[in-house]
Amino acid sequence: MRRNGRARARRHERTSQLKETSEKTQRGIQSVEVAGRILEALARRREPVALSELAGAAELSTAQAHTYLVSLNKLGLVKRDALSGYYEPGPLSLRLGMMGVEQQPAYRIATPYATQLAERIGFSVALCVSGPQGPTIVRYERGGSPLHVNLHVGTVMSLRTTATGRVFSAFLDPAELAATMERQGLTPPHVGVDESPFGGYEPAQWQAQLDDTRRRGIARNVDMPSPGISAMSVPVLDANRRPLLALTVIGPSGTMDVGWNGAIARELRELAQRIAQALPDRSLTHAS
Repeated sequence: MRRNGRARARRHERTSQLKETSEKTQRGIQSVEVAGRILEALARRREPVALSELAGAAELSTAQAHTYLVSLNKLGLVKRDALSGYYEPGPLSLRLGMMGVEQQPAYRIATPYATQLAERIGFSVALCVSGPQGPTIVRYERGGSPLHVNLHVGTVMSLRTTATGRVFSAFLDPAELAATMERQGLTPPHVGVDESPFGGYEPAQWQAQLDDTRRRGIARNVDMPSPGISAMSVPVLDANRRPLLALTVIGPSGTMDVGWNGAIARELRELAQRIAQALPDRSLTHAS
């Protein structure tokens, strides 16, 4: 009887230990979850974020948030601007984000083309995909012509004011476009709206621009959003005519050919066609 009692006690102890281990596993590590809330709050912003804003979003005091951010900064998951004190995604966060992008066939095929194009024409070339906050540069090849704009991997392009943004606006699914516009602080256009939600773009004008981009298969900007800078952008579309990525050339307005049928426009259209044709699924097509 004593032996059976000791055996039952040992089984009960093992069961209790297993239950405690399981509960700990399910609970996870609270500090990691808190750090995750901070990173999620950072990912929802397009611009660098102040400590107080991150603390509020993560439901922490500023002192607590600062402690976490010190560690996240050391790991490279966040980066703190020395002048403003604001935080933005660090190099490790960008690298983790890029891991998924780099597995996409369209990105792998387009990358050498972008490099060769920048070398050949002397202007900067950006590859952009649709990110949580909007069209995001995932590859940036600097050309020989200097630019007074700070573009780099991770830069989010405005839907309203950039050629790249207009390409995505023209071809994104309406629900995805509306959500992205909201995250950029824009109100999607609706028929009958009197006031312009686009800071100078009436809904009818906005729609006309998107229709023109769909028809031409290319978008351009001259001297905007930065004076003296021009850009031309083309999409690579899937079989449902949704954008896989955008290929954008950026250069000084005085030397860049921005003609709809100019040399750069022809190069972009041809490269987008090559990228689409090289995709594993040959049903993927480029806008015509």
